[in-house]
Formats: sequence, C-alpha cells, structure tokens
Amino acid sequence: MIYASLSERERYMGIHPALDRALSLLTEEYLKSIPTVRTEIDGDTLFAARFDVQTGTDEARLFEYHRRYLDLFTLAAGQERIDVATPEKLLVREHSGDYWGCAGEKEQSVILTPGSFLVLFPGDAHRPGMAVEGPEKVSRIVFKILAGNDG
Repeated sequence: MIYASLSERERYMGIHPALDRALSLLTEEYLKSIPTVRTEIDGDTLFAARFDVQTGTDEARLFEYHRRYLDLFTLAAGQERIDVATPEKLLVREHSGDYWGCAGEKEQSVILTPGSFLVLFPGDAHRPGMAVEGPEKVSRIVFKILAGNDG
C-alpha cells in the first residue's frame, strides 16, 4: 500500500509501467475529464472511472481485494476513510472474477482527501466509502492497473 500526496507521485515511478502511466495522469486537468463510466486508457491493462458516492458508517460493509489488479484511488471532492486489513484475517463472503468481498475488522485506516492518493496492491484488503466525520458526498477516481495473472 502507498499513501502519499499527489505532489510526491514521481517518487513511486518505476514500480510498474502501467502504474507509472496512471501516476503521470494524476493531474487536475485529467482527473476532471474522467466520466462516471469506464474510461479505457490502455485496454484492460489500465482504465479508470469516477464514482460519485455517499460515504457511510456501516462497519459491516465488506472489505474487498483483488489478485490481478492494483487500485489507485484519489478524490476530486470530499473526504473518505478507507479501512485496510490483512486478507488472511478476513472471512471471504463473495467472490466474482478478480473481486473478493470479505467480512472482518479493520486494522488501520487512511483518510483520503483531494490532493492525496492511495495505491492498493493485489492482496491489500480495503473497505472504501467510510465516513470521516459524518456521511458526505465524495467524488472518487479509481484507476485499475493490471499487475498479475493470478485469478
């Protein structure tokens, strides 16, 4: 997991070519242009979408993790708590394709705000959409970055 300021994104270049491309797109201009539908940047290797959602307080909401894709989260508006946990400590409740939905307790949390980003690697269980001070509308941009073939 990487949590950093957008101004520090170059520090993380070189980890993976598609991640480098996503990091280079973390500009105010580009983020404003992403619609609420899947936006292909490089086919299934790199794509993005905007999600305008209401944060909540439901601690029973499922965590999720992936084995093939990295998730890069950033916000255009609002603030959002993203809980993280070790998948081995969670109980799988749902599975479809590259999505594993799990129940369990958070181990730590990250507060995402405009100007910051979060990279979740395959196997990093995360529960997005959690309220910080109370429910609020957020505009989240998620880049999906193909990193592996383990399904």
